[in-house]
Amino acid sequence: QVQLVESGGGLVQPGGSLRLSCAASGFTLDYYAIGWFRQAPGKEREGGSCISSYDGSTDYADSVQGRFTISRDNAKNTVYLQMNSLKPEDPAVHYCPTELVLSRVCDATWWDSELKVWGQGTLATVAS
Repeated sequence: QVQLVESGGGLVQPGGSLRLSCAASGFTLDYYAIGWFRQAPGKEREGGSCISSYDGSTDYADSVQGRFTISRDNAKNTVYLQMNSLKPEDPAVHYCPTELVLSRVCDATWWDSELKVWGQGTLATVAS
């Protein structure tokens, strides 16, 4: 069974940092691209970051470029998101979807795929 469990969210002050984790099971991260999406209330999920399976290359949306860093630990089958300089307007719910059918690299096919597997998300609230 494919499962993704996000964790590490919480309350942080503006300008602060959080490190999110995503534990994957039912498949190995060695062979699949995985990333982080964000969602604000009343809005669709938006792509934030992605890391490819083999070479570890990364791709970031402009909204998080320079602030967020995605990484993975294949031995632990876990992907991480280091979030710095957090803003109150940053979408609060974070998901770490993967796509197991069409793409293993962070290309347009991966970003746009409707075949992604989603977890329940983790909530990161930025407020003073």
